Amino acid sequence: MTARIFLWVGHPRETSLSHGMADAYARGAQAHGAEIRRMHLSDMKFDPDLHEGYHARKTLEPCLEEWRENILWANHLCWAYPQWWGGMPAMMKGVIDRAYLPGFAMRYHDNDPWWDKLLTGRSGDILMTADGPAWFDQLAYGRPAKLQVENLVMKFAGVKPIRTLQVGTVKSAKPEKIQHWLKQAEARGASAAGRLAKA
Repeated sequence: MTARIFLWVGHPRETSLSHGMADAYARGAQAHGAEIRRMHLSDMKFDPDLHEGYHARKTLEPCLEEWRENILWANHLCWAYPQWWGGMPAMMKGVIDRAYLPGFAMRYHDNDPWWDKLLTGRSGDILMTADGPAWFDQLAYGRPAKLQVENLVMKFAGVKPIRTLQVGTVKSAKPEKIQHWLKQAEARGASAAGRLAKA
């Protein structure tokens, strides 16, 4: 099976380490025959707010429609983003709030509290940067940003297995450390493409 990877950079700035991690991941995946579609949060123009909550649906902007089409096309997702205040950036969360909806990602049952997972059959990678090491994030806080996307977004809709590469401390990292992280991201891309090629 050819790996079809939707690579989404969830950093609101046009350049960042998240972009570099995504570049490295793409190199590794393409070297093993993967097809890649890529979107950058910084290019997406949309209203992130749910002014009526989930009581009224808003028409999706073209970039949100494209984002959903890319998820449906893919058999593997890779999201690269920074951890901010224990979660993802607000605009990234806005994409999920607006587009990752019942009827697309999941379907709730009428007569019980359960749901159907509509994105089953896809796997995922998370590339997350942080201003603290992963071991401290785990010890002090339980890694909330990792668990949010792994469990309450991807797995909630049936995406699995999921691997998370969390790197930090970014603000004090020397060039050789950053190069090490980029090599790790490239290896993750190669691994994903290789695994799907054998499926």
